[in-house]
Amino acid sequence: MTLSLICNKLRLILRYGAVAVFTSLGTLLTRRALVALAVVVLAACSTPVSPSSPSAGAPIPVLGTENFYADLLAQIGGTRVIASSILNDPSADPHEYEASPATAKVVADSKLVIVNGIGYDDFMEKLLGASTKPDRVVINVQQTLGVKDDVNVHVWYDPATMPKVADAAAAALAKLDPANAAYFSAQKAKYLDALKPLNDKIASIKAKYAGAPVAFTENVAGYLTDAMGLKVLTPSAFMEAIESGTDPAPADVAAERDLITGHKVKALLYNSQVTSPLTEQIRALAVSSIVPVVPVAETIPPAFKTFQEWQLAQLDDLEKALAK
Repeated sequence: MTLSLICNKLRLILRYGAVAVFTSLGTLLTRRALVALAVVVLAACSTPVSPSSPSAGAPIPVLGTENFYADLLAQIGGTRVIASSILNDPSADPHEYEASPATAKVVADSKLVIVNGIGYDDFMEKLLGASTKPDRVVINVQQTLGVKDDVNVHVWYDPATMPKVADAAAAALAKLDPANAAYFSAQKAKYLDALKPLNDKIASIKAKYAGAPVAFTENVAGYLTDAMGLKVLTPSAFMEAIESGTDPAPADVAAERDLITGHKVKALLYNSQVTSPLTEQIRALAVSSIVPVVPVAETIPPAFKTFQEWQLAQLDDLEKALAK
């Protein structure tokens, strides 16, 4: 007899005092004792199962191509997932990544995969195609956001991105593991709550420093500075050349140097993960010119445990730089 059926029979006992109903449960207790027992058991019947305690079972192998998406999956999946990432080397250029056999196996074993799209992790198309699985769920962040191929690829710096990816991830996990849908929903709520300090910090910086001029070596955190209302003065052609690995025009380099030596910007946001001799020269020029340098990375550095911790630390550094 199922718990649901037992609970229904107990409700009949309390309503009608029906001994016949109770004897069908196979007990010899007195009617008074039966009613007392019914009250206790019904209390358990009406108590919802806590989503903080997921049902048992083998954890689901999941993959975030970039480590901040893997972190999202780990936070939302909790004990029900084993999360892996591919792009997680703080000293490597994600744009130049080449897949290995070990990477191919991780992809083949994963039941849920998040890719960034927008050309940032194109190597995943081949890996996913080499190990097709009808039950695998793939979340393409570009498609989730509905953006075109010509936008800034670093969409995780947009405060609106990760909540949308969290929604998609929780839904995908619930599809793969329906019994724990409530657990994933509760975990997603925790993840979103942990994003609130970032949004509060962004709003605070915007209130104090909207319109403040800054310079970039590369347009990594552009979505973030836009959200804060900061004004990026670095020539677009300079940033595009740096990102594509080509030499900027001499006039653009001169303009970038003039922003720093002329103290026309309050801070230099410097891509600390993907560098070149020229960006190192620009960083050194900022240091010698006493222009604050704020490092920004393309993946979560090892010093930080979560996406939220990493982003908040960068925002704190930027706020300190703008305050000088």
